[in-house]
Amino acid sequence: MFAFDVVSGTVARQVISESRQDIYQVVKAAYLAHESGQSVNPNSYFLRFPEKPSARIIALPAYLGGEHDVAGIKWIASFPDNVAHNVPRASAVLLLNDYATGYPFACLEASQISAARTAASCVLGAATLHGSTRAARVAVVGAGVIARNILDFFAAEQWQIGEFAVYDQVSGYADKLAAYSRETLGIPATTTDSLDAAVREAEVVVLATTAAAPYITGTKAFSAGQTVLNISLRDIAPEVILASHNVVDDIDHCLTAQTSPHLAEQACGNRDFIDGTLAEALLGKVEFGAAKPRVFSPFGLGILDLAVGSFIHRRAVESGRTTPIDKFFAETERWQK
Repeated sequence: MFAFDVVSGTVARQVISESRQDIYQVVKAAYLAHESGQSVNPNSYFLRFPEKPSARIIALPAYLGGEHDVAGIKWIASFPDNVAHNVPRASAVLLLNDYATGYPFACLEASQISAARTAASCVLGAATLHGSTRAARVAVVGAGVIARNILDFFAAEQWQIGEFAVYDQVSGYADKLAAYSRETLGIPATTTDSLDAAVREAEVVVLATTAAAPYITGTKAFSAGQTVLNISLRDIAPEVILASHNVVDDIDHCLTAQTSPHLAEQACGNRDFIDGTLAEALLGKVEFGAAKPRVFSPFGLGILDLAVGSFIHRRAVESGRTTPIDKFFAETERWQK
């Protein structure tokens, strides 16, 4: 009754690589459940360090009802200076709690879960705002782990892409991601020597950087009808947001923490520039004109971690790939005697 499982990063990676189309649908269903009120998703809590201003650890508590009926919390660290020491920037764990008793029943390595749910959200947003799964050119700005996961989900969803145009301030990163696209995914990819060159004539733009403040400025930064996936949340200046159609995952969550939409709200004093949520767009409740770019800014909801984490745990249990921890809750034995 009080079993406790550990799901390693190796197992999480295996399940994700086997199941991207399923995870895409899990993320879509979680957004719709959230829209229909079957969730509790408090604000994320940011732990910051005065002597390490670029570092943070974020707690994302949530409850997701419906078929999942699970509570939990993701504890995810972002330490950008790790990269200089050849250590990944992000690390995370996810705890899943049984809704009936409150007892945790699983702990999962969650950096890959976080990347997968972010990538699935990005590609779902792309299909919804772009209105198609075809694009002659997709610009990818930032060539790290998140960008690679996003390319994986584009491929899993069988997008027909003429080419990825990859730009990163570190040219070696861009070269590696472009080579991964060509050699592993079989999708043509080139690198560019500037942001403008990557974005120019792209139908879809993916922003997956570690930017802490806006650097994309000017109301003509993006073209009319262009779909922009604002995954890193802080690349775009307020005037660009205000000149675009805007879709977010959750309005209250996204308009916090100095994100680009939050800065736009501060600049104009209202939220009228938000056209709706992704779930509303999926339900056909959001209309886009042809005269503006379309920007999707997902803050990243804890319910997505619960949905994907629960899915991965279930698949791991079914295939015998968890590590059960016997008598983890030793006190329960005394109570049950």
